[in-house]
Amino acid sequence: MTALALPRWNISIGEGAPLVVIAGLNVLEDLDLALSTARTLKAAAGALALPFVFKASFDKANRSSISSYRGPGLAAGLEMLAAVKAEVGVPVATDIHEADQAEAVAAVADLVQIPAFLCRQTDLVVAAARAVERAGGWLHVKKGQFLAPWDVQNIVSKVREAAGRDLLVLCERGVSFGYNNLVVDMLGIGQMQRLGVPVTIDATHAVQLPGADPRTGGASTGGRREGVPVIARAAVAAGADGVFLEFHPDPDKALCDAPSCLPLAEAPALLATLKAVHAAVRP
Repeated sequence: MTALALPRWNISIGEGAPLVVIAGLNVLEDLDLALSTARTLKAAAGALALPFVFKASFDKANRSSISSYRGPGLAAGLEMLAAVKAEVGVPVATDIHEADQAEAVAAVADLVQIPAFLCRQTDLVVAAARAVERAGGWLHVKKGQFLAPWDVQNIVSKVREAAGRDLLVLCERGVSFGYNNLVVDMLGIGQMQRLGVPVTIDATHAVQLPGADPRTGGASTGGRREGVPVIARAAVAAGADGVFLEFHPDPDKALCDAPSCLPLAEAPALLATLKAVHAAVRP
């Protein structure tokens, strides 16, 4: 596996590169929160010399309930992300859900992300790969909860056929296991890396309990917030090239996936631990 470069930000991910931190908010709530969160996380990662990409979704299309908060939408969301990028001076990441969003999103986001539920949607994967290639960014595809690690070979093939350069980063985020639970197979990280692509761990969504939030009687996703650092540490020890983490200044008041996100104040200590683990397994 060779490292992928993001030259405009002097960031690389993969073999021989530092641990990349993709972190931010689950969903955009307002610009002030996005700016303050991005500044806090940039400072925490910068103090450790860790490459940082700010993440926030403009739309959460796969909500449990039709009444759940989804975000500001494409136009307003991309405007917020562009403001964070310009004012804080960081690369940004966000999700797309439809093929016709690819060009607009890739024009703003340095890392375009395909949600796990949509990772087998060929038109979406191909459109995103082509848009990202033209824009010069990375494509971050989350492995579906219904896929074995070796099944992502088909995703890798689609992206390589659609794009003229290496731009794919895969993301592990757990596999469905019984009812309302996910399990992460740490051996899958190396399995996917053997396909020649960097692999990250989404430790936040890996602790979700889909459709099992007791606060709403199952109308939203529950989670085990205390498990996020455990999975992040284990995945980095298993060789993950990057970590995907979601934070909020007051997690219980987050408008989406509150049970799974971490307090923003805990970011510096967690990132320091993850850097130390990364250094120990990749001397």
